[in-house]
Amino acid sequence: MLGLIYRLVKGPTVPDRVVALDALGINLIAVIALVSIILKTNAFLEIILLIGILAFIGTVAFSKYLEKGVIIERERNS
Repeated sequence: MLGLIYRLVKGPTVPDRVVALDALGINLIAVIALVSIILKTNAFLEIILLIGILAFIGTVAFSKYLEKGVIIERERNS
C-alpha cells in the first residue's frame, strides 16, 4: 500500500495516479474484509460495499474526464 501511495503522490502521469487510487481502494476493501473475517462479524460489509461503489464511480469519472475533458455532458440550446 505504501508503493501505491507513493505512485498516487509522485505518479508521472494522471492515468498512473488514477490506477494507483483504484488499486488503493481495492486493497482497502481487502483489508476491511480480512478484519471482518478475523473479528467474525458482518458489521463491515456495508462499509466494503460503500468503498467499492465509490471507487468504481471515481474511476469511471476520472477516465471519462481524461478521455473527453468533461464529466457531465450538457446539451447546449443555441
